[in-house]
Amino acid sequence: MSVKERKERERAERERLIVRTARELAEQQGWDAVTTRRLAERIEYSQPVLYSHFRGKREIIGAVALEGATELAVGVRAATSGANSRRERVAALARAYLDFAEHNPAVYDALFQLDGGLSYAQEDTPEPLKDAFAALLETLAEVAGDGVDPGPFTETFWAALHGLATLTRAGRLPPEYAEHRVELLVDRLAMV
Repeated sequence: MSVKERKERERAERERLIVRTARELAEQQGWDAVTTRRLAERIEYSQPVLYSHFRGKREIIGAVALEGATELAVGVRAATSGANSRRERVAALARAYLDFAEHNPAVYDALFQLDGGLSYAQEDTPEPLKDAFAALLETLAEVAGDGVDPGPFTETFWAALHGLATLTRAGRLPPEYAEHRVELLVDRLAMV
């Protein structure tokens, strides 16, 4: 291995460490606790080293969002792959999405609430974000219905899931009806 290859590997490892540490800190204490100073202290590198990877917190949020988008896509595909019917696939998709939001609140915020400097629904949208949407579209296109464009249908279903995730996390919806809400969404919007 050349010196250049070793330095590139070390740089990539340091970048993963920064993202992992930011994510852990955000999950433990919220995104307000994630500062470049605190990150530098936790990873035991100077702030200039951190800035050599990311220009600031916004880019770190974006990196966490991209990592989360990949995880969300994998989770949705895994959940839907074992389902035997269209209805089961849609219900599995909804549960996987809501579970992801519940178990990864800081990552979910990085993806859908905070400014990570990422472009959504544009030509220059990063591939992990496109793939996360594609994971939803793969299942929801099956149930969009005749004459219904699967893209906007998927966006609408996703918006409903996002509303449920956000309102649930904020304590605005009674938890005892969580499963009933999923059933209503699947039965009424997807109509399967």
